[in-house]
Amino acid sequence: MDARQTSMIQNISLAPQGPLKLEWVEAHMPVLNRIKKRFEQEKPFKGLKVAISLHLEAKTGYLAKVIQAGGAQVTITGSNPLSTQDDVCAALVEDNIQVFARYNPSPEEYKLHLIKTLETKPDLLID
Repeated sequence: MDARQTSMIQNISLAPQGPLKLEWVEAHMPVLNRIKKRFEQEKPFKGLKVAISLHLEAKTGYLAKVIQAGGAQVTITGSNPLSTQDDVCAALVEDNIQVFARYNPSPEEYKLHLIKTLETKPDLLID
């Protein structure tokens, strides 16, 4: 899967701004960092598709990266489009996480984002 080809986000050119937020989160979440290290070694989600539907901001973005480190193919959407951070979405796409989200979409776009996420036929759903 090539996340750049399949994702629906506001603007990929925002990607350079997202890692600053993700790195800040990583620096302040020691428990999640320990889980990530374990996941990198054990790959508990290898071969699984995981979909995430939460407030799509830096903390959730880092969670998606941790799940990906566990071997999962990750797709993420925002559960509240007004909390979605477009720069984080773009950074996740650059990290090959499929994203269907943008800040303040129309109701039709928001519904499409949810449908596209479910169409990936996830094995696990984090909501």
